[in-house]
Order: sequence, then structure tokens, then C-alpha cells
Amino acid sequence: MQYSPEALEAFAAAAALGSFSAAARRLRKSQSTISTAIANLEADLDLVLFDRTGRLPVLTPAGRRVLSHVQEILAANERLEALSVRLSDKVEPRLTIVLSDTYGQSDHIGLMQEFEQRYRDIELECLIAEGDDVIDLLQSGRAHLAVTAGQETYPSDIASARLAEPTRMGLFVAHGHPLAAITSPSAEQLAATRQIYLNTYVGGSTRPLGLAWSAPSYLMLLELTQQGFGWAELPDWLVRQYAGDTLVELTPRGWPRLLPVDALWSRAAPPGPAGQWLLDSFLSETRG
Repeated sequence: MQYSPEALEAFAAAAALGSFSAAARRLRKSQSTISTAIANLEADLDLVLFDRTGRLPVLTPAGRRVLSHVQEILAANERLEALSVRLSDKVEPRLTIVLSDTYGQSDHIGLMQEFEQRYRDIELECLIAEGDDVIDLLQSGRAHLAVTAGQETYPSDIASARLAEPTRMGLFVAHGHPLAAITSPSAEQLAATRQIYLNTYVGGSTRPLGLAWSAPSYLMLLELTQQGFGWAELPDWLVRQYAGDTLVELTPRGWPRLLPVDALWSRAAPPGPAGQWLLDSFLSETRG
């Protein structure tokens, strides 16, 4: 029996997001289209996948079992499409990648040099973004590929793969800051002092308690920290490369921390051959 890929995607999205309307927004389709696709899938399977008696649809026991198989089918389709792209000679004319400041592998210039040798005629655009801004750039089609701080979960239309090397994150202050004289400040001492935290354009982040300033990039956080305005969580490589000896690392309990780094791309519009080559390079090589 043949199942519509659109119906499988609609079912998986509705299950992940908890509503048909949310799935419609995510897949950029009308709610009636999503409802019809799921109803057709239920008819094809002769199963009820969602209990619709409440305000929001809830997976039935059969729906929960079907979901895992649908996810396997969609993942296999994605792998097949990626393979076909890798084997294709139709290189995309333009590639936009997003590089988070959490991606600090030292040999990324070497990677770019190799990319330039392989794809001399392609127009490459590099953007800097963090958090939900990265997701928005991929979902809107503004970017094709991203490397950013890893998250536990992603929207159903975003594919991810973890890089081999995590990023070391530490807490830093300027030499003249009062906290610089304290080797391992307590949580109370940190809370009593201004924090400079990452705050993205889309979604933002949870504002810390107490005094706080924010910026949308780690490089801006670093610059504000250098001026003595507060303490900040920063990628260690960024401090070593751009701050010199202007900052002091704080070592409270639990710090420094290792932050996973993920490569992300849109399932609906995966990168072409050049982007796939770059993705494979991010994932297969350990730099640093």
C-alpha cells in the first residue's frame, strides 16, 4: 500500500506539536489540508490515530505505535534524498550557512579553503546567529545549513546531527571587576552582580534574576564583558582568540561546562551538493 509523504509528514508534525493548527503553521499549509491528510492516512490504515474528543487531538494507542514507524519512513526518505543530492552534479549556485559562536574549531579556515577549491563558482554567504534565530533562518529558507549550540529537541521540520567536538563554555569577567578577585564565587555572589546574557531576536531567552544586560551574539557579550559591565558565559575559544589577557575566568561549582554542537538543516529544503559536502565535513572531521 502506498502512503502519501504529505500525509506522513502531517501526522508526524501533528503528533510532535500537539495540534493540527500548529502542524499547519509549521508545514505552511492550511489546517483543513492537514486534517484531510491525516484523515486519509487513517482511512488507508483503517485505524484511528488521534482521539479528537478533547480540545486538542491526542494520539491513540494505535497512533503511538504507528508514529514510530512513520518516523522511520520519513528518516529513510530523508537519507535517500540526501544520497541523491550527494550523487548529483547539479551544484547549487548559492549557499547560506549560519555559524554560531559556539562553533570554535580552529581549522574552519582550512575547511573554507578546501570548500573554495571544490566549489569556486558558488556564492557563499556566512551568517552569525544563536538559538531560536538559527531555527528561524532555516525555517524561513533564509539559510540552508547551520552549526549551533546543541538542543535536546528541535521542531519536526528541522534535521540535526551532532558534531564530534563539544565547545567549552566558561564564566568570565574583566580584570578590574570585583568578582575577578574571587576565585570561585558562589551562586549568591553571581546573582548579586550584573550578568550579561545571550538574548536572541526570535523567542529570546529567560531573563536572569537581578541586574542584567543582554545581546544577541557572544562576540557582543565578550565586548561588554571586557568593558567591565558584568560577567558572562562565553565560549572559551572566543575568549582566547579575541580577548587576550583582558578577561579572568571564574570557576564556581559546575564550571566550566561542555556544550554540544549540532549541525542543522531544513527537512523541507535540504542543502544541495555543496551544502551536503560541507555538512559531511562538519560531521566527519574533528578540529580544534
